[in-house]
Parts: sequence; structure tokens; C-alpha cells
Amino acid sequence: MTTEYLGIKQVSERLGVANAASYDLPEPDVTIGRTRGWLPETIDQWDAQRPGRGVGGGRPRKNKTE
Repeated sequence: MTTEYLGIKQVSERLGVANAASYDLPEPDVTIGRTRGWLPETIDQWDAQRPGRGVGGGRPRKNKTE
């Protein structure tokens, strides 16, 4: 049975982003030369644990006086 790994291009497609290389991805499951590879399950688990949009960023809201 052959194990298939995702390269950076496939990781980008799976995450729906333009360039996954700019993300702090988990350690690759395999490295061949300079090429990194991840199991689909590794990327899915990592993606599920990432915080959602707007978490911990942006300006604090202004308090409205009533």
C-alpha cells in the first residue's frame, strides 16, 4: 500500500489559501531532500485547532457612553 503525502501546493489547496508556506505549519510527516510532506490527517487536525478569524487581534472596541 502506498502512502500519499501532501506537498505545499496541495496543503494550500486543502486549506483554501493562496500560499500555505506563509503559515506556521506543523512539522512535516516526511522530508525528502528539501521537500516536505504532510499526511492529510495531520493538516486537517492542525487546521481544526487553529483559532478562528479575529481571535486576539485588532483594536479594542470603543465604549459608547449612554
